[in-house]
Amino acid sequence: MSKENLIQRVEAALNTIRPHLISDGGDIKVVDITPDNKVLVKLLGSCESCPMSFMTMKAGVEMSIKSLVPEITSIEAISNEQLAAMQLEVAE
Repeated sequence: MSKENLIQRVEAALNTIRPHLISDGGDIKVVDITPDNKVLVKLLGSCESCPMSFMTMKAGVEMSIKSLVPEITSIEAISNEQLAAMQLEVAE
């Protein structure tokens, strides 16, 4: 399966929970999918500094993605520093 197809399916899974994140002033963007099918995401808005973001990642984001895209092995939120080191950009 192509990386582009995986990204489309992950985005579709995120769209199921995105309204909840947006209602709390946040959002989430897919940054990349690694060769071992780890999804790297960037938390945006209020999600970046929310003390519950770890719970949101595990209970909401990871469960939603893995239920619709079982090939995904894990989901990791990356920081601005990690993003800069990877030389990737995410439109906020």
